[in-house]
Amino acid sequence: MRFSVFQLSRIGGRAMNEDRMGYCYTRESGLFVLADGMGGHPEGEVAAQIALDTISALYHKEAKPMVGNPAEFLASAVLAAHHRIIRHASQKGLLDTPRTTLVAAVVQGASASWVHCGDSRLYLVRDGQLLMRTRDHSFFEQERAGLNEIEPVNRNILFTCLGSPAKPTLEIAGPFALQQGDKLMLCSDGLWGSLNDAEMVAQLSGQSVCKAVPALVESALLAGGEHSDNVTVLAMEWETPDVFAPTRHGPADSAMDGSFASTLDAGGFDSQADDLDEAMIERSIAEINAAIRRSAARNA
Repeated sequence: MRFSVFQLSRIGGRAMNEDRMGYCYTRESGLFVLADGMGGHPEGEVAAQIALDTISALYHKEAKPMVGNPAEFLASAVLAAHHRIIRHASQKGLLDTPRTTLVAAVVQGASASWVHCGDSRLYLVRDGQLLMRTRDHSFFEQERAGLNEIEPVNRNILFTCLGSPAKPTLEIAGPFALQQGDKLMLCSDGLWGSLNDAEMVAQLSGQSVCKAVPALVESALLAGGEHSDNVTVLAMEWETPDVFAPTRHGPADSAMDGSFASTLDAGGFDSQADDLDEAMIERSIAEINAAIRRSAARNA
């Protein structure tokens, strides 16, 4: 498996960076993940980190050297991340749950599969053209698709995410056959909120990912000005020529038999301890809701 990859995250004009990203790979499979912790809720950066830790740990466990079914793996791994965020909130006695958006892709067997929840996006670009991108889980995107008949107060509000007491809505795509030179880009809304699709596709298509990613991030920061959101981008080019562009962590064809390379940390994830059943999740949600009601009663 041959690809080149580059990732970059900048804080922008915010007090902290709640975005998280990373990738890991074996000789026959690669995982790429990006999460954007949601403001307005506690510990958004923690939710994003828990999501990455959980998914990467499960990938490390399953990729021997490939995962059996990428779509099924992504769905189960993201739900496991959601459950772990809920449990974290319950254990800490938080009055509200940490929340995050997420987009993740598995590339193997010359094809890509991906999942997303919220408004972190994946773009697939070929020969200078946008082949496809994920559609945000927002009322605005539903309206554009003709699925929403009620005009919300704020059309950009998300109706799903990881960490919410409600079960998250996941959209899974693929497997989609890749061709040499195809580029996959995962990004937070700090990028696409400042640049339009045509601008992003043009920059991504015109140069290697190691040059395109920093240029895209810088363009978004300039467009966003002093109040710019966090901007995070992770981009991969499939089957690049023999001379690889330099990547932050070395050429991605270096994983040999039995090895596992990663920019992600499992974060002490214990798959047995985190094997939560639905009853446990429901109890955690009930505890959080009860704490919210007690707080509201005290403040009444």
